[in-house]
Amino acid sequence: DMSRIYLLTLAKDIDSPFKPKSDEVEIKNEKKAEKKKDTEKADPNEVEKQPQKGEKKKEKDERIKVDIEGVKDRIAVLPTAVGSYRNLASVGDNLYYGRRTRRGSNSGVFVYNLKDQKETELGDIGGFEISADHKKMLVSSGGKYAIIDLPKSKIAMKDTLDLSGMEVNLDKKKQWAQIFNECWRQMREFFYVPNMHGVDWPAMRERYQPLVAHVNHRADLTYVIGEMISELNVGHTYVGGGEYPKPKRIAMGLLGAEIKRDAKSGYYRIEKILRGQNWDKATRSPLTEIGVDANEGDYILAVNGKSTTDVGDIYELLINKAGKQVTLKLNSRPARRGSRDIVIVPTADEANLYYYDWVQTNIEKVSDATDGKVGYIHVPDMGQRGLNEFVKYFYPQIRKKGLIIDVRGNGGGNVSPMLIERLRREIVMIDFARNGAPEPDPAAMIYGPMVCLADEFSASDGDLFTYRFKKHKLGKVVGKRTWGGVVGIRGSLPLLDGGSLNKPEFSRYDIEGKDWIIEGYGVEPDIYVDNDPAKEYAGIDQQLNKAIEVILKELKTKEKDIPPLPPYPVK
Repeated sequence: DMSRIYLLTLAKDIDSPFKPKSDEVEIKNEKKAEKKKDTEKADPNEVEKQPQKGEKKKEKDERIKVDIEGVKDRIAVLPTAVGSYRNLASVGDNLYYGRRTRRGSNSGVFVYNLKDQKETELGDIGGFEISADHKKMLVSSGGKYAIIDLPKSKIAMKDTLDLSGMEVNLDKKKQWAQIFNECWRQMREFFYVPNMHGVDWPAMRERYQPLVAHVNHRADLTYVIGEMISELNVGHTYVGGGEYPKPKRIAMGLLGAEIKRDAKSGYYRIEKILRGQNWDKATRSPLTEIGVDANEGDYILAVNGKSTTDVGDIYELLINKAGKQVTLKLNSRPARRGSRDIVIVPTADEANLYYYDWVQTNIEKVSDATDGKVGYIHVPDMGQRGLNEFVKYFYPQIRKKGLIIDVRGNGGGNVSPMLIERLRREIVMIDFARNGAPEPDPAAMIYGPMVCLADEFSASDGDLFTYRFKKHKLGKVVGKRTWGGVVGIRGSLPLLDGGSLNKPEFSRYDIEGKDWIIEGYGVEPDIYVDNDPAKEYAGIDQQLNKAIEVILKELKTKEKDIPPLPPYPVK
């Protein structure tokens, strides 16, 4: 919640809507006023001259006066809640706006009357648009729309618009041609350097435009535009989305386990149950939930009463079972006698379970190999998820003697400066409180050596994190040269069919002002290690093993201990 609504008066002689108001009551003598009105004669010099017949009345000067001097001192704030504001629209003394707050209270659409200095809630509607004559408002809520009189109190969407008959005749060929030209123009206007990397951009339009006439599907258009923008030889040039048929996906029920068919009996055996965090829906592991009696080595004899020996693949019995109750018949041996039934709710996606299991395994490997001295963090991206993962694993490990931070496979984002600032903290003193243990100040820092793991899939802000780690000399980088794409994007402008185009809009050069850095090349590691695919599949991570070796060597000379307390002061 970072926003408020502010106003400023453009001219010095305009009063503030919040100026103090007099609380004195004026009593008028109506008789004297009337008598004065009767006796007063109009001054012929003040009588407005009426236009003669055929003469046009002079129009009022509508020019807006702006006094730049002192403008910053003429700023006022509306006394409304702090939040995230949108869609401000003014009608006379009324200001309409939408507001969202983190706690949910004081959220919705509101109107503030500047004359009465009062805010009125109109309701938690999705959005609104005011008509050009300021008499009507189009409102939306829950996918429904209504046209109402301009409201000044709570909105009631009683009569919604029937949009069932709304149709449009669409010439897709013309639409695709427009989208092609729009993408070409957007890239011309927003590309981060005006020389377009030396590419003759008008010539590129002439080269690819004839292909648009042969487009018969949105995927064809995406391909043609993708080929055109690839001529710029830069990362983050993405095009996609748009309007095309999308088949309904049927979620497969997944068990959160590695299973293998027993060649002799034909039943399926649970080889490995993936660890999870069952309080989090994204990392729920069905076979580990409370009350579920399933173990590695158990045989799955039947799914919902159907034998697993009667199907070509067990997943035939789990089609469309994600999120639904399923009964599994299990036994520690491939036989019906002594079996038991368990009820589980399969998940639709095991990717987060595999990721969580991989991270926990790496934490255990590092801890075991260093006698618990070294911590391990993997940051999957530089967005919200990556920041959450960093916070989740960084703080529990701040008293370790060293840290391996892993950005392999990092998909990028924009939070690398936040992470680097935390890792750069240096001790300046030691804090102590009675009944507590001494700790470094500033707190939440790694008091010891660090190693960074990176590879060819450390991308975008993953590139930048690796570059910053090296530039600030935080430690050695182990792995492979990073992806090499740091010309950044800000999001897509709208296309007619809802598609998207990302324009590379900003980049980086070195502090000497000589070269553009990282883009098209990446960041070199200090120690090159390439994982052998066969060994990696078998669970041998050569890059991680090398990082452990490097940090153990660093600890021999750089391990630090917090000194004990000096004698208690006597005063």
